[in-house]
Amino acid sequence: MMKSRSVQVILTLAVLFLLLIHFHFPPCSNNVPMEKKPSPVHILILSSWRSGSSFTGQIFSQHPSVFYLMEPAWHVWVTMYQNSAEVLHMAVRDLVRSVFLCDMSVFDAYMPSQKKKSDLFQWETSRALCSPPACDLFSRSDIIPAGNCRTVCGKYPFSKVEEACKTYSHVAIKEVRFLDLKVLYPLLTDPSLNLKIIHLVRDPRAVFRSRENTMEDLKRDSNIIVGSQRTKGDVGPYNTMQVICKSHVEIYKAGSQAVSSFLKGRYLLVRYEDIVRDPLARAAQMYRFAELRFTPELQKWVHNITHGKGQGARAFDIGSRDALGVSQAWRKTLPFQKIEKVQNVCKDAMDLLGYQLLRSEEEQKNMSLDLCPELF
Repeated sequence: MMKSRSVQVILTLAVLFLLLIHFHFPPCSNNVPMEKKPSPVHILILSSWRSGSSFTGQIFSQHPSVFYLMEPAWHVWVTMYQNSAEVLHMAVRDLVRSVFLCDMSVFDAYMPSQKKKSDLFQWETSRALCSPPACDLFSRSDIIPAGNCRTVCGKYPFSKVEEACKTYSHVAIKEVRFLDLKVLYPLLTDPSLNLKIIHLVRDPRAVFRSRENTMEDLKRDSNIIVGSQRTKGDVGPYNTMQVICKSHVEIYKAGSQAVSSFLKGRYLLVRYEDIVRDPLARAAQMYRFAELRFTPELQKWVHNITHGKGQGARAFDIGSRDALGVSQAWRKTLPFQKIEKVQNVCKDAMDLLGYQLLRSEEEQKNMSLDLCPELF
């Protein structure tokens, strides 16, 4: 009897021991440790309106490893337009964080309950939303023009946005609605994110001229930036430029001169003029920063899109164009009186970012394409 009980105790202890080993050391086939899936890289293209950001966004959107969205915070500003940019910063940051984590439920607060993929602002500019699993009519390796995508890929359900996002190694967002880098510090220190910031700037005189051509398109945004009362009259456009230029100065100082360890190696300043002067070199620089391979197909696309004959007059127009010529068009079309006013309100930004001031109409007539010296 005693012997039988001893056997039962021994068997019970053996079973418990085996269960302990099983749960504490899970079985692994062939004794090969499981590979941990690399963490996605998150890229924020931080810029302002009419600075070449739509084109720069396309450099990332067309990469087959990138899930890209263009200005998702547009939905926040359209819904909450009565507030200032500073008040909206938190809501915009929360939305951007959710998108980086592929949690698209964040749009429920800003979009209809019965929404489709085509309800997303400028969805067709995202190659990832024009190819599987978001749309089955193109290949993920295709270069996909927005017009072609818009025609055939718009009726897919909104759930495809989140499904597609989760299949990419890189998530990139182009956003113009952050006026302060410090707002992004919680994202830069968030362990669930691997965030890199590309700060895109453009000569304020070129930005001003481009804004003149798209003033109605930018009216609501301008009101949010400076308040509706300060956008009125002849002085309104200069008030807006002053705020935009000041924000670029503060972002650049915080990004380039910061001693914070979480910013080191994660901030890159790029000037639009340098991109269009040498598109392949600057695209390669941005890809290296974002840990992406610059394929021969993409090199060909970057060259062709910047060496066309288009003038890019419409907002969000990202077709083939003479990019260098378009970037310098303000020199012949903007009256010197306006140039002086822009220079006065944006002097700090121009000095800091390497844009030379013009002193007279004669100097304007004689200036060369080397007006903006290389920053790097």
